[in-house]
Amino acid sequence: MAFTRFAAVMISLAGPTAFATAADPKPVKMNVLFIVADDLRDTLGCYGNAAVKSPNIDRLAARGVRFERAYVQYPVCNPSRSSFLSGLRPDRTGVLDNTTVLRDKLPNAVTFPQLLKDNGWHAAAFGKINHLGGGRDEALRNRFLDLPHSWHEAKSFQPTAAGKVIEGRNLTGGKLPWCQWGMTAGTDDDQPDGQIAAAAIARMEASGDKPWLIGAGFLKPHDPFVSPKKYFDLYPPGSLKLTRDAKDQTPAPPLAVGFGDLGREFAKFSDKDRMEFLRAYYAGVSFVDAQVGRLLDALDRLKLWDRTVVIFLGDHGYHLGERDWWNKNTLFERCCRAPLIVAAPGAKPGVGKGLVEFVDLYPTIAEFCGVKPPGGLAGQSLRPLLANPTLPGKDAAFTVATRGPKVRGDSIRTDRWRYTEWTDGERELYDHAADPEESKNLAHAAERATVVTELSNRIASTRAKRP
Repeated sequence: MAFTRFAAVMISLAGPTAFATAADPKPVKMNVLFIVADDLRDTLGCYGNAAVKSPNIDRLAARGVRFERAYVQYPVCNPSRSSFLSGLRPDRTGVLDNTTVLRDKLPNAVTFPQLLKDNGWHAAAFGKINHLGGGRDEALRNRFLDLPHSWHEAKSFQPTAAGKVIEGRNLTGGKLPWCQWGMTAGTDDDQPDGQIAAAAIARMEASGDKPWLIGAGFLKPHDPFVSPKKYFDLYPPGSLKLTRDAKDQTPAPPLAVGFGDLGREFAKFSDKDRMEFLRAYYAGVSFVDAQVGRLLDALDRLKLWDRTVVIFLGDHGYHLGERDWWNKNTLFERCCRAPLIVAAPGAKPGVGKGLVEFVDLYPTIAEFCGVKPPGGLAGQSLRPLLANPTLPGKDAAFTVATRGPKVRGDSIRTDRWRYTEWTDGERELYDHAADPEESKNLAHAAERATVVTELSNRIASTRAKRP
């Protein structure tokens, strides 16, 4: 059942007026620190991974609400970001790939950074909050960054000369140029992610009492899997455990996973290749974690916690060898679910186990900041769940993925089931009560026909009326 019926709980989470005093009747406007890690799945200590070193993200989770089942609306960077920044599902944004600019589809969209910017907040994005498309074409890159609509300033960063000294290799002999790992010389600030943290902290320090929205968009653990050597040293070669799929796992439909050049190259990986990939990904997670720690330390030093909403997320999930896939862009749980942590004044630390979606972030931010969002948003404020993380979430979360302009998959996640259907007629049904790794496809089991029909109808009806 949708959590909106618990809206009365929001009374316990006072709005911005809670910080007004008799001497100063004006409410204090909330700051928003919006932290995004690129391609980050739940490879974090606070999500139960004992091998990874993520002490800083873990301490943020201890301070806020860690959502166990938060789902993106598209498992690829640009479509996912266009969705949660606009508060609209991919069907509405029209952004279904990494090359489409949101404004080309919805020129009058009001993103949540734009909403705050237009209402008195200083809005600054450092690194990858919007998709960093455009390459060397500055005009195109600025359109991807949504300048000047969404931000007063938006900056990307490059490694220094010292940071370009890399020891590593390409795992495909160069056939997939991105599939490269490397240990770099220099310090954290010789890499873009270190520079992003430094820029975000400098903006906090310079802002004084003016309310701000700062986006810190870290580039790791996204490929190329390049991080300073000290983060690789946290994971000695051979210290991590590779994923092994169940031997009787149901083969995935052709469109679901293993498709294209990526699937052919991943199938050639040796265990040595897999271990190097895994180690480099973990190093990237720890590199990001260290930068998050710098941001949290700045909030401590500047005494900003009582008027700052901190949101940390991965823009979508990722596969690390499940079904022999080492990438994103599937409709399995590993890609559709991503980490989400929110720490805010008045929020009760805890674990939210209900279903939530990334389109819920926009109305949540608007409510905390006391600004009226535009009509037609797809999500619902998470404020009730922040007041009481034990409340149930939504009854379903929806994710889509495409394979070119005419081929599509739609997936619905309910408390128990994940059901996915593809335009070629293939269907998948997984029972999370008994099969959390989605190994057994029950879509063709006669005893589950009613479930398949119900969830298929739900996808069709929801797609027809999605904002």
